[in-house]
Parts: sequence; C-alpha cells; structure tokens
Amino acid sequence: MILSFHPCVPADKNILCAGRDPNQSDLAAIQKADAVILPQGCRQSLYEMAKKNCPRVFPDYDARFRYVGKIGQAKLFKNKNALFPKTRIFSCLEKLKVRQDPAHPLAGFDFPFVFKFDWGGEGDNVLLIETPEQFSNAVYRTKTYEQTGQRGFLIQEYIPCGNRSLRVVVIGETLISYWRVQADLFQFITGVSKGAKVNKRMAPGLQEKGRDMVKSFCRKTGINLAGFDLIFPDSAKTSHPFFLEINYFFGRSGLGGSNRFYRLLNAEIKKWLNSTRTR
Repeated sequence: MILSFHPCVPADKNILCAGRDPNQSDLAAIQKADAVILPQGCRQSLYEMAKKNCPRVFPDYDARFRYVGKIGQAKLFKNKNALFPKTRIFSCLEKLKVRQDPAHPLAGFDFPFVFKFDWGGEGDNVLLIETPEQFSNAVYRTKTYEQTGQRGFLIQEYIPCGNRSLRVVVIGETLISYWRVQADLFQFITGVSKGAKVNKRMAPGLQEKGRDMVKSFCRKTGINLAGFDLIFPDSAKTSHPFFLEINYFFGRSGLGGSNRFYRLLNAEIKKWLNSTRTR
C-alpha cells in the first residue's frame, strides 16, 4: 500500500496533515504502508514518524532537518567538502567581535561582504554590506530580531558573479537548470521574486558543470527534492561554481509553472517507487 500525505500526489491512501502534527491514526497508516510520500511542507515530526515506521519515504529530508537554516547549510557544505564562499557563523550577536578599524570590521572580511540571517527565503534577510553604516544597520537589525527570540546569522565572502545565479532543481533523478539574470544593477539579489529574469539557454557548458556538481552533492547527502542556488565567479581565474543555498521550497516559474512541476514530481515518484521496490 502506497500512502501519500501530498495533496497533489494520488496514492492507494491519501491523508492531509497540513498545519498539524501527526496523530495515532497517521502512525497506524504509516505502519501499514509499503512507501510514504510526503509534501514539501511536512513538519519534522511527520518526517521522523514516517522514517521510523516505514522503509521507503520520499522525499529524503534527512539533510533538511539535520542541517537547519542557512547556518545548518553552511555546516553541511563544509562537512561534505563542497565549494562555497568563505563563511563565519554566529549563533548570536554576542559572538561577533568587531575590529576597531571601521573600514575593516571583521577579521578576514573587508567591504563588501554578505550578511545573512539564519532564516528567510527568496533573498529575504540577505544583505550586501558595503559601508560601515550598512554594517551598523545590520547589527541594529540583529539586536531587534534577538529581542523576539530569533537568533543566528552568518557573514560570507562577497563573490561578484555578473548579476546572475544558477538554479539547479532536483526532482528525484531529474535535474533542471536555468539562470536567474538581474538587469537592475542596484539589486544585489538575483532571485525571480526580486525582478531577475529566467534564461534557460545561456552558457550551457557552465550549466552542465553546475548540474554535475549538484548531482555529486546529492549522492553524498541523499537530497532528492530541492532547488540549489550556485554562482560562478565573475573572473577568469575559475569556472567552478560555488554553492550558496539549498531551497526545499522553490519557485516553479523557471520550470514552466506548477502544472509541469507536478507532472515531473509524479513521474519521478513513480520511478522512485519502481526502483526501491526491487531493492
């Protein structure tokens, strides 16, 4: 029996668990299932219940719940020896040690650099810091967040990338890549929600490198449903991409819309079910 908690993935039995933790009825259904399909928005409690009580669960969210937030992802990249920008992690503002020289506020990080809060998507809570004043504003914003209990941020090397980033979407065994190109030179973020345009044809060789890098990373981590953001340095020194972030919720405009995404997802789940059934 195939059990699906995903509202857009039909199965032998479908259950909706949105907005709540799983209960004993959900547990009983999971224990009877041969495979469980979960939605992208599943809670950690549902994922852990499914993993503990069913041998086959899609998607694989081990990395998502073990390495939480932007801080967790930076630790994951480091643990898997993935190439990513130089990064320092701070669990709270108290851990931040600032130099006396305002032109060089942090050891190893001169202006400009990137300031990222541990939460937020689509470029929210990601700041390009170019001046001491902008850094002071980021510190003040951090203090405000910490008063509400939101803690954690990282500071990252700024790598010029020609106002473009590569999105590689992983759906099962399928990888789809496309560029997000930002025409607004005053806009630091290259996400579609910030005005960037999708370009699927540009630099196919670099796209292939990005897909290969993501494929290798997914083999190491088990990730089989996510959108990866990568950048290529705007320099002749290297053509190797850097990982920026993993998005377990990702936009679908670059994939051709939600209908195409769900067609791909259902097809890949069927392939996954057939492959795992024979193991």
